[in-house]
Amino acid sequence: MAESNWLTEIPQLERSELRDIRKTLDTAYRDFSREHGEMIEAFFDPLLSFLVWFEKLLLATPWWLVIAVVAGLAYLASRSWKLSLGVVVSFFLIGYFGMWEDAMSTMSIILVCTLMAIILGVPIGILMARSDRMQTLITPVLDVMQTMPAFVYLIPVVMLLGIGKIPGVIAVIIYAIPPVIRLTNLGIRLVDKDVLEAATAYGASPMQRLLGVQLPLAMPTIMAGINQTIMMALSMVVIASMIGVAGLGQPVLKSITNQYFTLGLLNGLAIVALAIIFDRVSQAYAKRTQRHLGCADHG
Repeated sequence: MAESNWLTEIPQLERSELRDIRKTLDTAYRDFSREHGEMIEAFFDPLLSFLVWFEKLLLATPWWLVIAVVAGLAYLASRSWKLSLGVVVSFFLIGYFGMWEDAMSTMSIILVCTLMAIILGVPIGILMARSDRMQTLITPVLDVMQTMPAFVYLIPVVMLLGIGKIPGVIAVIIYAIPPVIRLTNLGIRLVDKDVLEAATAYGASPMQRLLGVQLPLAMPTIMAGINQTIMMALSMVVIASMIGVAGLGQPVLKSITNQYFTLGLLNGLAIVALAIIFDRVSQAYAKRTQRHLGCADHG
């Protein structure tokens, strides 16, 4: 019996030692946030200014003009009048049920986060595609980012920057960026070697090969990554509302804490409607890009 206990017991730190380690780490992070917090906040000020300006622009624009622009963009991306009609109906219903302002706040957050994820993620994906060593180093980091519970992202960000839009945006970007990095890497690696050799034979430089051959051919795969990034960003809306991010997530959070079933259901359906719109439009654009490339190759 004693032998069985010896085999099953895992060696553990003494409670006092564990408490000391935690205290040391907590103190170090607290000191870091006090010393560098203002500098880090100042670094993110331009992003905050852009986010506030974009949100105000969406809120100040007449509802019919916003719907017309979004429906027009949906048609340009998909060439589908059915999808455009669905966009018009969805946005009209969001406004009809009194969720317009929250929907515009959510859209501004999602679009800014997606834009930042593309700006940061595509170059990292290109770097991974060009270097096996970088892929080996970055892949475990992406694995951790994708498996870490979403709430955990909020802890260091809130301790460093407090509560507000920017901490929410940073948490959403960290949570949503892995798909665009992974699929940019994958898309570039899947480009046919014969095509690259032909481009090299014609005297194309590495940069010309990247911009003129690899990225265009990888675009359908990259668009799939952007699509997944948008979906993951939308899934963080409710969680980000816990740290003061305005939008459709806040009424959902309020409905959970106060048991307002209808409020939560309507705002949840509005988030679903935005997710479906973004998903269908980006997928349709990716398919059109693929068809266009297929026709070009055939020609």
